[in-house]
Amino acid sequence: MKFNIITIFPNLISQYCAESILGRAQKQDLIEVNPVDLRGFATDKHKSVDDTPYGGGAGMVLRPEPIYKALKRLGALKRKSEARNPKSEIKRTILLSPRGEQFDQRLAEELVKLKEITFVCGRYEGVDQRVSDYMVDEEVSIGPYVLAGGELGALTIIEAVARLVPGVLGNPQSLSEETHSIKTLKHKNIKTIKEYAQYTKPEDFMGWKVPEVLLSGHHKKIEEWRKKT
Repeated sequence: MKFNIITIFPNLISQYCAESILGRAQKQDLIEVNPVDLRGFATDKHKSVDDTPYGGGAGMVLRPEPIYKALKRLGALKRKSEARNPKSEIKRTILLSPRGEQFDQRLAEELVKLKEITFVCGRYEGVDQRVSDYMVDEEVSIGPYVLAGGELGALTIIEAVARLVPGVLGNPQSLSEETHSIKTLKHKNIKTIKEYAQYTKPEDFMGWKVPEVLLSGHHKKIEEWRKKT
């Protein structure tokens, strides 16, 4: 699975993704993380990618031309007017935006079915509206708050999606038992499953003890206890 990230801070992306789960997954060729420097698509000698907003206002806005060129180079330029067929699509282009659809585990499990995702990371006061209107599939937010840019949002989505790729996690069972995993019940309702409380050694720390049932070795009772917590 490939992740393209259009940003003015490509080193921020590459440094984070070189560590831990994402780093191992890349070494095993399970995923590919491709930071794309937006300034490489600027047309002036100063490599500027932003300008003042029409109508006035504080701050600067990312211009549409560099983003258009970057998306076109990646083969990720989309038209919202074109009909989408979620069942057949293998690529998606996402603009990180605080006004976008709220990212959650359900969306992560939808995105992992794709072959390639391209993220556009905003900065400053935002991105020219024509990027949202004509160049991307959708806008996605990681929460009801505002950050300095879209890079942390892109990294959040990449990690949540990448760990669902087969082989990325050492123990596949971890996915079915962790917080916010999605399970389909027999009557076809979708339910969010919260992970049970976890304990490790020592058995007694500062007088705070591990629940007796976890020390019993009785697997059925342990399973029942975990369902209740």
